[in-house]
Amino acid sequence: MKLIWLSSLLIFFSLQLSCAQDNPPFIESPTEEDYTYKTIVEGIDIPWGMAFISENDLLVTEKSGILYRVTEGVKQTVEGLPPIYIRGQGGLLDVALHPDYSNTKIIYMTLGANTEGDDLGGNTSLYCAKLEGTKLEEVKLLYKATPNTKKGQHFGSRIVFDQEGHVYFSVGDRGNREENPQDITRDGGKIYRLNLDGSIPEDNPFVGKEGAKEAVYSYGHRNPQGMVVHPKTGAVWENEHGPQGGDEINIIRKGLNFGWPKITYGINYSGTPITDKTALPNMEQPFYYWVPSIGPSGMAFSTSGIYKEWKDDLFVGSLKFEYLERLVIKNDKVVKREKVLDKIGRVRNIVEGPDGYLYLAVEGKGILKIIPN
Repeated sequence: MKLIWLSSLLIFFSLQLSCAQDNPPFIESPTEEDYTYKTIVEGIDIPWGMAFISENDLLVTEKSGILYRVTEGVKQTVEGLPPIYIRGQGGLLDVALHPDYSNTKIIYMTLGANTEGDDLGGNTSLYCAKLEGTKLEEVKLLYKATPNTKKGQHFGSRIVFDQEGHVYFSVGDRGNREENPQDITRDGGKIYRLNLDGSIPEDNPFVGKEGAKEAVYSYGHRNPQGMVVHPKTGAVWENEHGPQGGDEINIIRKGLNFGWPKITYGINYSGTPITDKTALPNMEQPFYYWVPSIGPSGMAFSTSGIYKEWKDDLFVGSLKFEYLERLVIKNDKVVKREKVLDKIGRVRNIVEGPDGYLYLAVEGKGILKIIPN
């Protein structure tokens, strides 16, 4: 028993040493107040998703199962949501507008669901619907992950679109790391890609493979919490929660395996190792990883130039340490980290609005707009 304990301890320390050597730059904080914030929407406990219809008209999801339409700062509840399975980290999650929303009036939503009518729990699903004022019509289920489970962790989930007419969404491993993430015949721990109508693209990587979930685009993920399309390359960027240590940013590409739980820079919450491997053949390394974990959430690039020196930088919310993190990227490498609005609260999401400003969803506060001084 003593030998096993010493062996585990050695693996743990070697893993931590590897992280300390490879983990990118120390966080810097601004030396002067270059910005402030304004509360745009109040009274939302866990504001998960945000989607701007126009500068003064946006949709906000509340995880407990409410979709708000906020016009000129006034909240109205949208009616007609499908039944939502609320448990642990699951509930009403992300919301996004169809790329041609002005003509289609279609929105997309991810949420916990049980469409089977069983008593086995729920799983993450993707819906679309037509938004007419404050009412949803023509509600359609596009994808439902299976099997249902009563576990309350790792639902995901975010939604983005590429320029070729595809919708991407994420589903966490649902607390089953041993079976789901590495198995393409099972849902969970995956990024999915569908056509906008919910059909499977013919060029998805696992189309035609026996037993495969053909909607899967990449796999080996733990709990994806942020996704954004890079404004210049068009690539899908994703962040996900690691265990204790090992939160990641990944650049998603067709058919790739991102390794969870075979490789990780994190350890179990108990302090014991998950694996002694941080790399294996045919498994992708993260673009960036955090040790210690920051609990990343939504992510966005700042493209407008409204904020001095922030143009093209990546911003990621921190649930654990309650700040917004700015990451400066040069030559495909993070060269600087900075805390913005330190101790503001649990930052659940961040988006760049159509006016070029950054908007934060902060638990217990609502939606905040960052304003440069």
